[in-house]
Amino acid sequence: MANTTEAAYLPAAPDELVDACGQIRAGKYAGSVPVIDWSALAAPVRRSAIWRRFHHKHWQYAALVTEQIFCGIAIVDLGWTNTAFAYVFDRQQKKILTEFSQNGIPGLTAHLNACPATGAESWFRFRDRRLHFSHQPANNTYRIEVAFRDCQISAELHIADAAPELLAVGSIVGGGAHATMKSGGMRLSGEVKVGQQCFSLTDGCGSVDHSNGFPARETRWLWASAHNLDMGFNLQSGYFGDQENALWLDGRLISLSSAQFDYDSANVLAPWHIHTSDGLLDLHFQPEGVRSENQNLLIAASRYQQPLGSFSGWVRAHTDELPRPVSYLAGVTEDHFARW
Repeated sequence: MANTTEAAYLPAAPDELVDACGQIRAGKYAGSVPVIDWSALAAPVRRSAIWRRFHHKHWQYAALVTEQIFCGIAIVDLGWTNTAFAYVFDRQQKKILTEFSQNGIPGLTAHLNACPATGAESWFRFRDRRLHFSHQPANNTYRIEVAFRDCQISAELHIADAAPELLAVGSIVGGGAHATMKSGGMRLSGEVKVGQQCFSLTDGCGSVDHSNGFPARETRWLWASAHNLDMGFNLQSGYFGDQENALWLDGRLISLSSAQFDYDSANVLAPWHIHTSDGLLDLHFQPEGVRSENQNLLIAASRYQQPLGSFSGWVRAHTDELPRPVSYLAGVTEDHFARW
């Protein structure tokens, strides 16, 4: 049992991401830092103010899932512009019911504060398209309000009884410092309306992702994420190595090593196989639909495919433990290239 306990628990998150010498406190941690603040960085990681202005990337993402629907919601500040998207995927009909993606106006249409958890607030407003994400200290929830065209989302993600968050901190080759906070699964309440349809979020599960840093000019990643209230995982292969790979199991947060993604990049709706080199996770992903986007903005570009579907296979907290079966766990994968 000693080995299992050692594998299951990461050190507590520090109070600050930069130490007294101006160096990054790189590592994987349990919990969240109060504020992601890179102002105290020292050379060579610290760059000029102009470089930081145009290379700083900051985003807030949330996933809401029930047996009926999957919703993805994001607000992104790219430094020189901002953008947002939201969609509702019907898991029974296997189709996107409604979606929007909108580029904004720098400094006007979006705001993300530096708090990844307590005190977090982000918003995007463009004409009749509005997203608002905020931490509500009175009842310790994340509140999400979305309105566009025929869609209204009103959701609360309940933090109090959730597993610890993952905080991953490090440097990026070709970029600078970077940090991301990923949550495990949280209880949901609220509702999603699409036209005349109304979907209750009660008995659903939500998760959030807050990232803040300086990726390289050209960045590519493969990503997979899925959660229920008992288990979940976050996996990435690409610009951040295995830094944000983690498993949540029965309230425990377990670090995972590098992830291998076996898939057909020319047909992301074909089955995927994903496993980690430490022998703690082996999953097959069956896509049921896909959200994709291809933008070329001259100085920037984004090619993005996010299949939605379910994972089956097994996970375990330690190699000495028997594998825990995973059956039809709803989530997403992603193949993303950005020049930003």
